[in-house]
Amino acid sequence: MTRGPPLCELNMHTPKANDVYAREVVMARVGHLIRRKQQEVERITRILRACFDPTRVQAPQPGEIRRIVLIGPYARKTWYEDDETINFSDYEFWIVVNHPLFKEAECWTRAREVIDSELGNRCAVSLELYSKADIRVAKAERDTFILDRIEAGITLYRASRDAPLNDRERKAVRS
Repeated sequence: MTRGPPLCELNMHTPKANDVYAREVVMARVGHLIRRKQQEVERITRILRACFDPTRVQAPQPGEIRRIVLIGPYARKTWYEDDETINFSDYEFWIVVNHPLFKEAECWTRAREVIDSELGNRCAVSLELYSKADIRVAKAERDTFILDRIEAGITLYRASRDAPLNDRERKAVRS
């Protein structure tokens, strides 16, 4: 008999070769950070994925997060811990969605609430939202502000590469 994944992937488990969104794999993407910050980044990424609510807007296609990228000082391999950052983190996430309507604040309300309730006293999280069309325009116009940051950032989730969250994982994060 085969068993499904654990109720909450936040529990440690051995990643399978095909489990590209195993907690350990995502944390390895930010392996230059201290363990606590790796866990915070992974948890925020999971919350964003689980609590994104595209049903809040009417759009011509189903809503999907295409990419989540960590931007800023925590994305740099040269990052180091200092007196200011030891107790409080200021993370910047750039999220690319498949349609401009999914950038609306209503789609992200629950994610922001969960992040604030779970991590609010330890970190500030800023979200910049872009659509695939925004990225295409940035490429066409050679917008170095957007393109350089995405290139320098760490991709924490990419829809074409990473496994989707299953219903149990979504419920575990949302509850």
